[in-house]
Amino acid sequence: MAEEVVAQEHEASVASVESVESRATEVSAASAASPVSVAQKVAVLGTGKIGEALLSGMIRAGWSTDDLLVTARRPERAAALRARYGVETVTNAEAAKSADTLILAVKPQDMAALLDELAPHLPADRLVISAAAGVPTSFFEERLPGGNPVVRVMPNTPVLVDEGMSVISAGTHATEDHLLRTEAIFKPVGKTLRVPESQQDAATALSGSGPAYFYFLVEAMTDAGILLGLPRDKAHDLIVQAAIGAAVMLRDSGEHPVKLREAVTSPAGTTINAIRELEKHGVRHALIAALEAARDRSRELASGEG
Repeated sequence: MAEEVVAQEHEASVASVESVESRATEVSAASAASPVSVAQKVAVLGTGKIGEALLSGMIRAGWSTDDLLVTARRPERAAALRARYGVETVTNAEAAKSADTLILAVKPQDMAALLDELAPHLPADRLVISAAAGVPTSFFEERLPGGNPVVRVMPNTPVLVDEGMSVISAGTHATEDHLLRTEAIFKPVGKTLRVPESQQDAATALSGSGPAYFYFLVEAMTDAGILLGLPRDKAHDLIVQAAIGAAVMLRDSGEHPVKLREAVTSPAGTTINAIRELEKHGVRHALIAALEAARDRSRELASGEG
């Protein structure tokens, strides 16, 4: 009987495959299009993991290294970037004078000092893109009296593997052209989404912090696999592939997650028994509460609370 139920669940889950394959063909064709071409000199200030991922993504998308500048605090880091990417390393002041667009990818607590250093050298027409979590565009506009256009971006760590989501909001002086220029920089490392800045804290809770929730879930499910008798490496591989497959189906099928879940959930089967336990233990409520807490903390950081 158990074997029949599992088989029914497997057959039900196959029902969505055709729509997934059709949608995947469309996505592949769209992604084959050339990246947006933008004639500008771009400087990346702060070449940690996110900054370097953006630099690497732009180069792979066809940007000339002649149009890219980077800054680094340590000489050995600057030398490594020159050797790895063939880009010019400059001081922050030189970047402010020379670049059309500055990407500020330093830590939030270092942003005020960086802006104080840039302000005397920064022409008013230069685009400033912030990739610092929780720092509103007003923070930059107050410290850059020339009226520079500012765009706030909240990327997440999957930009490191070109699967990131970068949430984009325009500041007071940013135009459609500035948003397009920003998208051209971030699209090589994933997707972009425009939202009003008032929604950035919610986007941070869902997308900026989002990967950590999935890692937490994979960690818990791996432990469950061990409890059920599987070796850790096999439990890990099973869960990771299930996560990848489910994510691709969510993205490419166009189906609502409820419909995809129902396709795996046959009457009296294994899946519905598991979901009953998740609901019994308030997992859905816990997730909502967790995201609200993340949003609230983002608001606190944006207001300057430590």
